[in-house]
Amino acid sequence: MPALQLSRARLPATTEISIVDEYGDARQQAIAAERALTVYLNKREIVTLMTLGDDPEALVVGYLRNQGLLRAAEDLAAVQVDWEVEAAVVITRHLPEDLEARLSTRTVTTGCGQGTVFGKLLDQTALTALPDTQLAQSTLYQLLQNLNAYNETYRSAGAVHGCALCRQTDVLDFVEDVGRHNAVDTLAGRQWLQQADSADADIFYTTGRLTSEMVLKVAQMGISVLVSRSGVTQKGVELAERFGVMLIARAKGRHFQAINTQNRLTLDAIPTRPSHARSSKEASV
Repeated sequence: MPALQLSRARLPATTEISIVDEYGDARQQAIAAERALTVYLNKREIVTLMTLGDDPEALVVGYLRNQGLLRAAEDLAAVQVDWEVEAAVVITRHLPEDLEARLSTRTVTTGCGQGTVFGKLLDQTALTALPDTQLAQSTLYQLLQNLNAYNETYRSAGAVHGCALCRQTDVLDFVEDVGRHNAVDTLAGRQWLQQADSADADIFYTTGRLTSEMVLKVAQMGISVLVSRSGVTQKGVELAERFGVMLIARAKGRHFQAINTQNRLTLDAIPTRPSHARSSKEASV
């Protein structure tokens, strides 16, 4: 099989502008880049993504993968990004037989930086069974501490989300972008393009909300533990229960809210309860 033709069109994730701060001082400030990239699949215009531009090839491949528009990495023949025309051209050897039907149906979602999914992805039930990944409370705390070493773009410029593929306490790959779905798509693309040692990841971390489309994408990647420092939505919980994904929401410091644990969470590092706080059982007495 011919080698995949892949451009390497990465751009800096930040740029600098002039600002005046609250003291009246003028200075340069790093801000997150935001660039339009229109995706063409075998000459068919699919979508325009707004992105940092840090890893555009992986983003495009992961987007098409997570939308069900690409079935296998082996189908890829070429991925070429040209920033002069703000376009990404993906050439494949095969396309889904129901491509037109998929593209004709869109669902507007809550996802920042994306906002749609094609076809009836949110209704599907036929996913590969997910692994029965176990998670210890102490492991979660250590992972959250390890993740503090990342978020480079956020620390310098803000205005971005971060996502990570992890194996227990180890962070295997980390991506930031202007939308959390761009970040998860980029990670999915890197897996297929074998740009990171993350094939055996068992935990997915995101800074964004645990919504329906986030749960779906993580389940499609074969991961059954989804962690976020943010909250969860009703549809996110419904899909987690459908696919067997354990959700860890509002995970900051020693705090978290576990949902759909299926006896897979081990509480081995319970923190001391503050003296002013009472358990729900005590409060009901």
